[in-house]
Amino acid sequence: MQFKELGLSQTVLAALAAKGYSEATPIQAQSIPSLLEGRDLLGIAQTGTGKTAAFMLPSIDRLIASGKRAQPRGCRMLVLAPTRELASQIADNARHYAKGTPLSVATIFGGTSIHKNKTDLARGVDIVVATPGRLVDLMDQHYAILLGIEILVLDEADQMMDLGFIHALKRIVRDLPSKRQTLFFSATMPKTIRELAGQFIKDPVEVKVTPEATTAERVEQHVTFVAQAEKQALLTMALRDPSIDRALVFTRTKHGADRVVRLLGGNGIAANAIHGNKSQPQRERALGEFRSGKVKILVATDIAARGIDVSGVSHVFNFELPNVPDQYVHRIGRTARAGATGLAISYCADDERPYLKDIERLTRQKLTVQPLPADFVNEANKIKSTRQPTPMSRDEANGRNGRAMQHGRPGGGQRHGQGQGGQHRGERRDGQPHGERRDDNRRQGQPGGASGEQRRHDGPRSDQPRGDAPRNYARPKGKFHARPARPANAGGRGR
Repeated sequence: MQFKELGLSQTVLAALAAKGYSEATPIQAQSIPSLLEGRDLLGIAQTGTGKTAAFMLPSIDRLIASGKRAQPRGCRMLVLAPTRELASQIADNARHYAKGTPLSVATIFGGTSIHKNKTDLARGVDIVVATPGRLVDLMDQHYAILLGIEILVLDEADQMMDLGFIHALKRIVRDLPSKRQTLFFSATMPKTIRELAGQFIKDPVEVKVTPEATTAERVEQHVTFVAQAEKQALLTMALRDPSIDRALVFTRTKHGADRVVRLLGGNGIAANAIHGNKSQPQRERALGEFRSGKVKILVATDIAARGIDVSGVSHVFNFELPNVPDQYVHRIGRTARAGATGLAISYCADDERPYLKDIERLTRQKLTVQPLPADFVNEANKIKSTRQPTPMSRDEANGRNGRAMQHGRPGGGQRHGQGQGGQHRGERRDGQPHGERRDDNRRQGQPGGASGEQRRHDGPRSDQPRGDAPRNYARPKGKFHARPARPANAGGRGR
């Protein structure tokens, strides 16, 4: 169906034409007419199906038609997303679709200046795209007032549940007007998600564009059974294939992602990591270099990968299988986008076979077994013998120096409390002033601030850097000599 048949305004149609869009995707064709009428919507759709345009296009028309203005410290349309990358992507699309209209767009998420968020909201914004953690912070400080919201969108609701944002969502919804239009999107719709949707939406139109928990039809899926210790050599061999345009490599842990990047670098393969421990500028730089093709390999955790919409991803490597099968669906959905084909290759160790069974049960299909290369042993030995100790990346070095300066240890930092990465005493290692949330993904309401990613996916830490003391480390027994007492008549500074 053509966009011009859906009842959209000429202004929105002109913005679509400028982007080269004329034909609507299934979710857009099914959603837009009902949304233009003001109906609530329950959408079951995976990423890459065009759901951002499905809710943003009719919302822009409705906001213009209502003729209202955003009140100071408020907004008219609120879009909630689980990650910074997805929020940034939605906001970019909103700005493009709203081109030629007086509507303003702002983003609110952790890792950026909270003072800029306050400035944006002070004069009122038409469309705000936010992550729940930072928005709740602003609400608690009375810098965000949600009484004037006309449209609420919850995107990737299943991921927000996985990250533990349920309490933040309920806190936000308590401050919203009861008379509003609510749009609820999720890639899967288990009973818990449907019950959550029932608390937010009233008499919704239900749109389901793909069977629940199915994988992308154009993705060719393989699995290779390999020992955990041999995965790095196998990945290095695979990434040397010149046919790889861009590849995403998934690990279960943040430390594991950094380790893969270091070992690939030691074998001459440039790669970046993106995960919750990276600051916002680091994440944006890694994603920008991946999108431009400067660095063709991006190693990511499941949470950070939400919202990565990069065309031309030809391969997805599951370096470690996810222990939550739904995550597999999201991982391989990063390839075969916009009509292209893709290849997903999973490396399965013996202890991961139960995860593989869960994935095949969920997707209702068996992954094609791909044996190890015939010359794997010889090539793996070459990779191991040529691998040299690799220096820390710039991001890791800056973080380590910042920690050394924070604890008063020498670490190559500069004077006056400024570390190598330009960190001042008034800032935290991620560049935020003290008193702000370090990462929306870590706002879980749990003691110690452990993130959903850590609690759900990390498991036992097996990638401890060499030289770190084990957790059960104890001081060796024996006598320790105290420093000799200083003579009473000793000279000193100031005497």
